[in-house]
Amino acid sequence: MSDHCCKASELSQLQQEQSKVLWLVLFINAIMFVVELGAGIKAQSLSLTGDSLDMLGDALVYGGSLYVIDKSNKAQAGVALVKGIIMFLCAVAVFARATYQLFAQVTPEANIMSIMGIIVLCANLLCLFLLTRHREDNLNMSSVWLCSRNDIIANVSVLVAAGLVFWTDSIFPDLAVGLLLTFVFAKSAGQVLWQSWREMQIQT
Repeated sequence: MSDHCCKASELSQLQQEQSKVLWLVLFINAIMFVVELGAGIKAQSLSLTGDSLDMLGDALVYGGSLYVIDKSNKAQAGVALVKGIIMFLCAVAVFARATYQLFAQVTPEANIMSIMGIIVLCANLLCLFLLTRHREDNLNMSSVWLCSRNDIIANVSVLVAAGLVFWTDSIFPDLAVGLLLTFVFAKSAGQVLWQSWREMQIQT
C-alpha cells in the first residue's frame, strides 16, 4: 500500500513538473507567434509568416498535451484530430499567401527576416532546453520535444532564405522556404489526421 502511494505521489509530481514546462513553452510560442506574424507581414516574407503559423501550431500542440496529461487514449486522439485540422488550415493559409506574393512580386525585407529569424531561433532553443529533461518521460512529452527540435530546422531555413534574399534581391528564396513549410504542414496534418482517426476507431 505504501509503495503504491509512493508511486502515485511520484507520478503526480512528474505530471506537475511536465505541466509547468508545457505552460512555459506554450506561453513562449504564443507570444512569438504574434511577434513573428507581425514581422512577416511587415517584411512581406512568406517564410516568416509560415514559420509564425508553425509557432501557433506548436502552442496548440503544447495546449493539447497539457489537456491530455492525465486523459484517456480516446481523448488524446480527439485532441490530435483537432491539431491535424488546424495544421491543414495553416498549410492552406501559407499557400494562399505564396500565390499572392508570386503575383505581387514584392521582394521581402532581408534585414527584418534575419533579425526575427535569430530571435525566434533563440526562443525555440530555450523551449528545446526546457523540454529535453522530460523527453523520455512518456510518448506525449517525447512528441512535443520532437516538435520543438524540428522547429530549429525551420528557423535555420528562414535564416538561409533571408541570406539568399539579401544576396540575390529576389523573392524566390523566400517563396521556396515558404512553400517547403506548406508541404511540411500538409504532410504532418495528413499523418496526424490519419493516426487520430484510426485511434478513435479503435477506442470506439
